[in-house]
Amino acid sequence: MKIYVTSVFGDGQNKAEKYYADVLGFKTKHNTPMGANRWLTVVSDKDPNGTELQLEPSEHPAAKPFKEALVADGIAAHSFHVQDLDAVTRNLSARGVEFVTEPIDAGPVQMAAFDDTCGNLIQLIQMKDI
Repeated sequence: MKIYVTSVFGDGQNKAEKYYADVLGFKTKHNTPMGANRWLTVVSDKDPNGTELQLEPSEHPAAKPFKEALVADGIAAHSFHVQDLDAVTRNLSARGVEFVTEPIDAGPVQMAAFDDTCGNLIQLIQMKDI
């Protein structure tokens, strides 16, 4: 078994798609109308057949308080793996990404976290060579 799709709730699919594609550099893989919303997924340009991130609408009544509680507690909605955390944080900062946690040492990883502007914190992880 392997993970095929995972999702993140966003404050509007158009806003989320623009941010995840234009700012973070993901590529839209599926964009299928489904009623008022879309089956909208993005993938890494480095792994176009890899795990898809579904940009989920936040219309369910539980979505907003769930996202707000995670952010209030500093909990990331997702973690993305990177090879060079310092280079990626510099690059994303130059694109206007707001980091809420600058790169720090966290045991077997280095990590940082940013606000995705859609109501979520996203964590970047670089595994250490142990």
